[in-house]
Amino acid sequence: MPSHQAVAGMSAVDPAFLNPQPSSMASKSEPNRNPKYDPRKPHITDTPISWQNWYQHVNWLNVYFIGGIPLIGCIAAAFTPLRWQTALWAVFYYFCTGLGITAGYHRLWAHKSYNARRPLEVFLALCGGGAVEGSIRWWSRDHRAHHRYTDTTKDPYSVRKGLLYSHLGWMIMKQNPKRIGRTDISDLNENPVVVWQHKNYVFVALGMGLIFPALLAGLLWGDFWGGLVYAGILRVFFVQQATFCVNSLAHWLGDQPFDDRNSPRDHVITALVTLGEGYHNFHHEFPSDYRNAIEWWQYDPTKWFIWTSKKFGLAYNLKQFRSNEIEKGRVQQQQKKLDQKRSRLDWGVPLEQLPVMEWDEYVEQTQNGRGLIAVAGVVHDVSGFIEHHPGGRAMIASGIGKDATAMFNGGIYNHSNAAHNTLSTMRVGVIRGGMEVEIWKRAQSEGKDANYLKDENGNRIIRAGNQVTKVQEPISSAGAA
Repeated sequence: MPSHQAVAGMSAVDPAFLNPQPSSMASKSEPNRNPKYDPRKPHITDTPISWQNWYQHVNWLNVYFIGGIPLIGCIAAAFTPLRWQTALWAVFYYFCTGLGITAGYHRLWAHKSYNARRPLEVFLALCGGGAVEGSIRWWSRDHRAHHRYTDTTKDPYSVRKGLLYSHLGWMIMKQNPKRIGRTDISDLNENPVVVWQHKNYVFVALGMGLIFPALLAGLLWGDFWGGLVYAGILRVFFVQQATFCVNSLAHWLGDQPFDDRNSPRDHVITALVTLGEGYHNFHHEFPSDYRNAIEWWQYDPTKWFIWTSKKFGLAYNLKQFRSNEIEKGRVQQQQKKLDQKRSRLDWGVPLEQLPVMEWDEYVEQTQNGRGLIAVAGVVHDVSGFIEHHPGGRAMIASGIGKDATAMFNGGIYNHSNAAHNTLSTMRVGVIRGGMEVEIWKRAQSEGKDANYLKDENGNRIIRAGNQVTKVQEPISSAGAA
């Protein structure tokens, strides 16, 4: 029988993972495991929601903590004067408990993006508990599953299930732990601070979330009740909602400068309300980087808190992805977006799809009234463009039925890049023996097509001034004018 650590690290395609048996589940003796947990017992989520059992699907404890207590706080605030000392204390403690989540729960324990000395670990564990968002172990376990199975059914708060679900629904509705993607948290089970906080979480949450802020306000300036309402209850509400925005808004609002295959996005608004966690597209691409914001002007106080902690000797081994790898990801995504935009444009019929015409056939068609011109071996039908030619009707008409290469490439007028692009949309054939086409056909037969750049869809990339009709040195052509 494999150990629980080995099972926790199994691939998502492992049969034992897809069809977990009791023997493959985590042992009940695992550190911090709920002794009442039994993987063989049917879970309420295995039963469809109905009018008779809907209340059994609701996590009433979370409803109380997330909705009930803040509602009580709002009612109490209507009858509680807000003193300026309490207001400042509430804001300051908001940042402390917020950093407990962002710098502690998230970047230190969930992603191990840096190492912390014991005093910093204890500070972050206490402040994180004061945010009342669950224990480090529980929070980090779900967050690792979120990263490993982003946007899938195994993602505990997938935005694919709806914006409201990813923000609140996943907490107020019961989840089957067997359906959440498996992750390895053996390192957390071996951390004494994490183990202590998990075993004593209720006392940590109540003490740091409500009692401590009330006591400090009461002992220092005599505002016990205001400290409880504003620095306690309402501050917890705002910290929670800010964190929930990382699960919802950060997967819905903003840009995707590094990858767009999944939902994470970067947006300054989300960063402002989450102490810098809003640069989520970067974070999902480079999760072990202690930074979320890499530009000097981007808002990421969590990054600066960690950096400052290092200067005081409280943090070390701050991890960063090399700038070379970050820029490669950015450039690849920019190229992907360019390819997508390029694919929506009309670049004319590709050379390889054009029919081959004999020169006599080309001349004969023009004598029968068709407005054809040949440039660099490619035949173009300009019939509908003659009347709109900026250089006048007579100028373009003089090239019909002839080799107009020299005329088009500077003999009379050195046409712009836009003119070459416009001409490409009028392609109807190629002259047998035409120089550009024959060179291309020869390269194809000799397997030298790599000389031409292609986008991710396999279409040839045409750079500015690089259309097949653009001949750098004007050539002599009989009867071109």
